[in-house]
Amino acid sequence: MAEPSLADLRREIDRLDASMHDLLIERGAIIDRLIEVKKTQDSGSAFRPGREASMMKVLAERHRGLLPFDTIESIWRIIISTFTYVQAPYSVHASLEAGDDRMRDSARFHFGFTVPYVTHAHASDVIKAVKHAAGDLGIFAFNRQATAPWWRGLDAPDAPKIIARLPFVERPDHPAGTPVFVISKPLTDAAVRDSVIFHVETTNWNEAIVSDLAKNNLSIEAEFHEGSDIRSLLISASGTFTSAMVVQLFADHKISTTTVQEIGSHATRFQLQSQKLSG
Repeated sequence: MAEPSLADLRREIDRLDASMHDLLIERGAIIDRLIEVKKTQDSGSAFRPGREASMMKVLAERHRGLLPFDTIESIWRIIISTFTYVQAPYSVHASLEAGDDRMRDSARFHFGFTVPYVTHAHASDVIKAVKHAAGDLGIFAFNRQATAPWWRGLDAPDAPKIIARLPFVERPDHPAGTPVFVISKPLTDAAVRDSVIFHVETTNWNEAIVSDLAKNNLSIEAEFHEGSDIRSLLISASGTFTSAMVVQLFADHKISTTTVQEIGSHATRFQLQSQKLSG
């Protein structure tokens, strides 16, 4: 059997490109029917972070071949986020306090270019914008040492809540690897509680609690210090943890807490194995 010519291989590529386009058109037709069934236009955000995290994990586990997974993830993130936007238009709001370049990279990688990207001077402005919009999302980059305790704005029952942590698939040198929490108006049927996020305020401190938190699979994601002892903490825990359990854990170390408030949850992060990076 003769080896295929360059022209033959290009025709194969053209055939595959046309097939992929046809499948996207078909996906769009299904989304159109989905809108009719769900009436998403009347019920707020169509963002389903648990389903998206699960889809990205499946992609990472089954991926093989020459194409880097960075490209696969980017393509699917654009497909998913854009079709979500088609179901119910939304914007992504970001604070410039963490730097516009990192936030823009994260927003464009995870949500694409069709979804509007709106910047704000302060985190409080992001929270306010999400609270007063039908289905908008907010994103916050975070470091262990925070410059401001933005999470305090998520305490009220009707305030936005954390619903996802990006990226869904973590790996070294991720092209948009800045850790980001996503907030939206409180979700009901779409919330995922693999990890629960708490806002904790302390009036005194005992450094010994840090290792105890780790033993119980709790971690301080971000903290803001007001003096040597008063701290505002953003803590993640497994989905089985309750506010009362967090209070008791701090009390065991003689740390007084004035606030222990659940402010959201998200799906478990998936760590991509190093051998998967090159296909």
